[in-house]
Amino acid sequence: MSVENQKLSPKMANQISEKKPQKTLWQSQRENFLILMAALGLSLLIRLFIAEPRYIPSDSMVPTLQIGDRLLVEKVSYNWRSPQPGDIVVFAPPQQLRAAGYTADQAFIKRIIGRPGQTIEVKNGEVYLDQQVLGEAYIAEPPEYQLNPVEVPAGQYFVMGDNRNDSNDSHVWGFLPGQNIIGRAIFRFWPLERLGSMN
Repeated sequence: MSVENQKLSPKMANQISEKKPQKTLWQSQRENFLILMAALGLSLLIRLFIAEPRYIPSDSMVPTLQIGDRLLVEKVSYNWRSPQPGDIVVFAPPQQLRAAGYTADQAFIKRIIGRPGQTIEVKNGEVYLDQQVLGEAYIAEPPEYQLNPVEVPAGQYFVMGDNRNDSNDSHVWGFLPGQNIIGRAIFRFWPLERLGSMN
């Protein structure tokens, strides 16, 4: 019978186990601390560069988004494609809003309606994109205001809230610079009864 197949006596097993180095309390705590720091660092990197959760504090996007909804906002796709009409984006307030008292950390969320070079007009309760009426099943109600035709400048976007008559958006303060866009809302994870994709 080979050595590998021989059974160890209890005494020999104890002697072998006693020879194994035991971790000190300091070593265990240090290892736990390093794991925690690595997890926090990874979480921070993901939040800064890949995705982050966001909370909806206002009713400007009703009925699509309700107060208290929690969303996942991805920050990667706009590295290789530009924002498209229909995308729901989170953005830092542009200069027009900063001048009105909003701070850089007060993020907004709206829907992109127009891209650079496109013309937006609002009349007779309809939004027109390049002189064509937008079909907008997602809005709370038709807009009760008028907006003369405006062309979206290069590098900027025209954004509106789905709650058209209660939204502080581009029809009030103008165009959104592309560099202010933080990311695109892709998934609602709370409340659970409305869990799902934002597409």
